[in-house]
Amino acid sequence: MAHYHRCGEIPPKRHTQFRDADGGLYYEELMGEEGFSSDSSLLYHRHVPSALLDARVWQLPEQATSPNLPLIPRHLRLHDLDGADTWRQHDAVTGRRLLLGNADVRILYAVVGAASPCYRNAVGDECVFVESGRAVVETVFGDLRVGPGDYVILPRATTHRWVPLSDPGDPSPLRLYVIEGNSHIAPPRRYLSRYGQFLEHAPYCERDLRLPTPPEPAEAAAQAPTEVYVKHRGAGAALVGSVHVTPHHPFDVVGWDGCLYPYVFNVADFEPITGRVHQPPPVHQVFEGHNFVICNFVPRKVDYHPDAVPVPYFHSNVDSDEVMFYVRGDYEARKGSGIGPGSITLHPGGHSHGPQPGAIEASLGVDRFDELAVMVDTFRPLELGEAGRASDDGVYLHSWNGDD
Repeated sequence: MAHYHRCGEIPPKRHTQFRDADGGLYYEELMGEEGFSSDSSLLYHRHVPSALLDARVWQLPEQATSPNLPLIPRHLRLHDLDGADTWRQHDAVTGRRLLLGNADVRILYAVVGAASPCYRNAVGDECVFVESGRAVVETVFGDLRVGPGDYVILPRATTHRWVPLSDPGDPSPLRLYVIEGNSHIAPPRRYLSRYGQFLEHAPYCERDLRLPTPPEPAEAAAQAPTEVYVKHRGAGAALVGSVHVTPHHPFDVVGWDGCLYPYVFNVADFEPITGRVHQPPPVHQVFEGHNFVICNFVPRKVDYHPDAVPVPYFHSNVDSDEVMFYVRGDYEARKGSGIGPGSITLHPGGHSHGPQPGAIEASLGVDRFDELAVMVDTFRPLELGEAGRASDDGVYLHSWNGDD
């Protein structure tokens, strides 16, 4: 995020002595992008942030992918991955399962019942969409309380952990749709001024973002050795993992300031852009990374030309693969295909796609869509991960073969 924020205790001048009540020096840490040439924040720790007691290898969950061969559209049923009650032992870090991926982005899914270890992704930013359930995301910057419809943006190398919260009124597990970039993830540049402020035509703005609560380092917790799981780069493009054992808990920050920090944006605060005729997917964009974009389709009024066709026209994404995650609602363009909440469709570049048979006629005269979906468009082909292969219904490619 490009706008400045300060939180907790900080000195009046950066890179100057800052001491606690007993005269001890706090340890200043710069967390910055692109070396020293882009957004950054300064964090003030009670203890040396680089200290390590031990380290070992973390064997990541299966990361292998296989090409989408033969080239076909696919329907993945994510709720088939739950596995009875085994999700209760899974956490939001080690319990992620890989659906789709390429050299720029990985899309994973986790059904969560247990608190995660401390974790940092040293490869790229993460955008985590909360499908259901509630949690506290504890971070070095402070805590974020999250629930259904929240996007959680976690900058690269932010140490954090996920702690599910029980809700007597909603027994749904914590379901997380995880988008891991190999780059930074930010609002679309066309919605920002050259200084980073949201412009007037943007579908959301700074007021819609939720920032971490002020850090409250607990001295008792800060004394205990802590394991931090780190995902990082290995040989070539391979992802590998390590576990660092630190002498003190990493959440020992007393204050920070700057323009780089985690934040939350709820999809209900996205103001849809509509028109007299059908609007293309870029109007639904909410974030972007290197070689991929994230869009959301929210409940909205639709095309108001008297002869408008509200559902999408058939289109061939010659430069991109399109991944649609259906969260809730009634999906006009997909009626009759078996798609519902918890579904993902993969429409690969090189194959045209559009409404299911009968959906065009059925949509005529409709003035509102009650649907919520998250879309990722990638500009390199996506391959299938183990969870993508396991949840594929195997028949979606035939779903356009009914009566026109």
